[in-house]
Amino acid sequence: MHYPLETGYLLETTMPGFTFTYDLIRQARMKKQASCNTSPQCRKKILAIKDAMEILSGKWKFHILGTLLLNDKMRFMDLLREVDGIAAKMLSKELHDMEMNQLITRRVIDTKPVTVEYELTEYGRSVEPIINEIAGWGMLYRKGVVAQ
Repeated sequence: MHYPLETGYLLETTMPGFTFTYDLIRQARMKKQASCNTSPQCRKKILAIKDAMEILSGKWKFHILGTLLLNDKMRFMDLLREVDGIAAKMLSKELHDMEMNQLITRRVIDTKPVTVEYELTEYGRSVEPIINEIAGWGMLYRKGVVAQ
């Protein structure tokens, strides 16, 4: 139901045992508009950061990428041994995600038993400076925190 008021309209919603009333115009006035990060250039950077964070997020992706950077091509079981603490199912999921995002390639070799090798793509290799910067920052942070 709508009720006209001096400030706007009330919207009343009823559920069993509850009644919710909203002043639609006041609610719209109370929300502040963004004042920072509104330029097209800034929005473009924020979108790029969101994309990167989505693709590289998770506990294991940097560890897997770093391992592949050091070893070029690796088989599934070799990766499982090198990435300490990861379960086979999680490694499989992360490798699949990275393949879908074109960070790695998966090559099936027709042997008995079947062998699967993983290798970084150009996009995967382009993450190396980021990994090095994060590692450097992590060492400085750990040094500063442990010193306290």
